[in-house]
Amino acid sequence: MARKPELMPGTLDMLILRTLARAPLHGYGIALSIKRLSDDVLTVEEGSLYPALQRLLVQGWVKAEWKKTETNRRARYYSLTVAGRKQLGLELSQFEQMIAAIGRVLQDADA
Repeated sequence: MARKPELMPGTLDMLILRTLARAPLHGYGIALSIKRLSDDVLTVEEGSLYPALQRLLVQGWVKAEWKKTETNRRARYYSLTVAGRKQLGLELSQFEQMIAAIGRVLQDADA
């Protein structure tokens, strides 16, 4: 049975911020959205998700409020702050630079 690829270090925060840029969500919704949008390649476990959300709250990049879910359960909904939107732009730029650099190295390896 093939293992699912693991997230590259530092990408979880970026994925959470990008997910919340689309719409406020509760934790389970964030994990589900990442899984769905990645065609079931990326799975974010609770043990990684909630510490990351707490870290993003402390940084001021997300805010949280308690609301009712569509099934009438109480859940903490997270949304992006202005600072979070700015951080997302920075992280996307750095990620694109990293992917381009890796691509150049891999391309040169075939030469």
